[in-house]
Amino acid sequence: MHSIRYVLFFAGLLILINLQSLAQQKVTVVKSYIQNRSPLRPNPYLELPLGAIHAEGWLKEMLLRQKNGATGQLDKLYPLVMSQRNGWLGGDGDQWERGPYWIDGLLPLAYILNDKELISKTKPWVEWAIQSQREDGNFGPAKDYPYEPGIQRDNSLDWWPRMVVLKILKQYYSATSDRRVLDLLTRYFRYQLKQLPSQPLDRWTFWARYRAGDNLMVVYWLYNLTGESFLLELADLMHKQTFHYTTAFLEGNLLSQQSSIHCVNLAQGMKEPLIYYQQHPEQKYAESVTKGFADLRKYNGLAHGLYGGDETLHGNNPTQGSELCSAVEMMFSLESILPVTGQVSYADQLEKVAFNALPTQATDDYMNRQYFQQANQVMVTRHIRNFAEDGNHQGTDVCYGLLTGFACCTSNMHQGWPKFTQNLWYATADKGLAALVYAPSEVKAYVGEGTQVTIQEQTQYPFRENIQFKLTLDKKTKAVSFPFHLRIPQWCKRATISINGKPLREADGNQIVVISREWKSGDVLELTLPMHIFRNRWHENSISVERGPLTYALRIEEQWNKVTNKKDPDVYGDTYYEVRPKSEWNYALLAMDDKELEQAFRVELKEQMPVYPWNLDNAPVLIRTKGKKIPSWGIYNDMTGPIPFSVIYGLETGPEEEITLIPYGCSVLRISQFPVTAK
Repeated sequence: MHSIRYVLFFAGLLILINLQSLAQQKVTVVKSYIQNRSPLRPNPYLELPLGAIHAEGWLKEMLLRQKNGATGQLDKLYPLVMSQRNGWLGGDGDQWERGPYWIDGLLPLAYILNDKELISKTKPWVEWAIQSQREDGNFGPAKDYPYEPGIQRDNSLDWWPRMVVLKILKQYYSATSDRRVLDLLTRYFRYQLKQLPSQPLDRWTFWARYRAGDNLMVVYWLYNLTGESFLLELADLMHKQTFHYTTAFLEGNLLSQQSSIHCVNLAQGMKEPLIYYQQHPEQKYAESVTKGFADLRKYNGLAHGLYGGDETLHGNNPTQGSELCSAVEMMFSLESILPVTGQVSYADQLEKVAFNALPTQATDDYMNRQYFQQANQVMVTRHIRNFAEDGNHQGTDVCYGLLTGFACCTSNMHQGWPKFTQNLWYATADKGLAALVYAPSEVKAYVGEGTQVTIQEQTQYPFRENIQFKLTLDKKTKAVSFPFHLRIPQWCKRATISINGKPLREADGNQIVVISREWKSGDVLELTLPMHIFRNRWHENSISVERGPLTYALRIEEQWNKVTNKKDPDVYGDTYYEVRPKSEWNYALLAMDDKELEQAFRVELKEQMPVYPWNLDNAPVLIRTKGKKIPSWGIYNDMTGPIPFSVIYGLETGPEEEITLIPYGCSVLRISQFPVTAK
């Protein structure tokens, strides 16, 4: 017998709910936050139900653009895969990952926006998945079909695409408490435990072996709800069959060797040691992920927060590509390990990817995307580039299109902003709330012994320094005591915190500050995170210019051209966009000491924050500085030629002239890793 202490109840709901007695399709709202059940290690932060957090300000605009763009219309835009023929709707079409990928982003978007039209689009996929479960416990497509261009009709029994559906079902249960999800997962995980010894993760394809951390997460989630002991046995078996990231990060040369691993496998796999750490809290699992991120940055890191991976790991030259799937999957990995560790560095890295790499890789209307982005990107054209052996899809990889490059990103890009929104706030193990990642939002949650609070986060972060949290209680509640956790980023030298206009305290960076007090309706907590100019060093001793969580890039005028694809429209789409520079790009920055930075880089803030900030014209922050042109640094293969090694002495340069930098996420063409020349 297992104890029922696996759920940490808020809202005064110390009630044992007999889930077995619920009607099969009855939806029950359980006002509780799930803590790890023994023997799993308790986590400092707990996930809030889907729908508890809503986006505001510029972040809401991002979600609305997704709704009106490709996320909300992919069934119409991509009917070859997303129509009724899809295997995850029972059809004879695509049987693999792309349909589930889309719903994995569409479903959280639908429930965060509480949009009935979008919710209705997810329903057939969820219902078919649930009703497809067979007597042996397996579910999903079960029949392979002959090859057909543009769709994946084989490997229907592969473990991997089911892992995406597990994430969908977990989110669906979080929003609806539909009991059928728990029934399906219990039966399916029993099936996995029985089958994996003879049909291991890499039985059909190798993808599941590298990505099983996603499966493992849901196994633990179900265990916390049901307490079924076989789930821990399954978790150990699954970890044993998963690629050994812990050993590879601690002892191997995986991250220093090019082409050693697929870029998206790595993005998804980064979390696996820390997910497993919950069951076996050995320090090696935590240390391996810390070392993994450090080595990834050292050998492959780029200024936008990701790494050279086009498609396999490919070093740190700023012209190497970074895949859009890597951005959204790395974000999800960071979102998954943040509540396990509460470690500031993971939240910092999440913001780095979200505020730099993610917004630039889709067009403003969210109808087109890049397969690969480049940290130094001066021509977006159809051209063969120096990408890895799996890249260069007929030269379309950096073009903006619905299907350019490879269509996995067409389906998978949708989870980025919705899951980022879902992970802005957490419940805490000490019955409070935590804001660990910052963006305009509103949260409704239970604190203390069951009091509901609403906190509105008003901010123009990451473009501004101030964040206000306004608390509201219901009319019957005069006050409530609870701890409020706030992250102070590592880049912030000294934060200030005030309550109702009165200074409370200052705090150094790289820590979680906990404010425990009695809170009343109307209380306003203000967090100020002063942003200063600093630099990071990269490939060939180049530097990036940073301020707060944002990397800044050279402002380059853009010439967009819509291309009608007459060569291979069935594969890469009927149209795509190329972008060429209308202004000079080959600038070096001037060498200087750190103490000169604030004077040499002048920050200009636009008076009015645009509703949509992520493009050249709307950039809310500009930085003016001086640079010198390097005439010999020219175009090679529709890219910047080899970047001169810094600091440059004796190389011919032009005179000093003023240049403008904008946030990386606002750029399409850019230099974000600059050579440095002597004054």
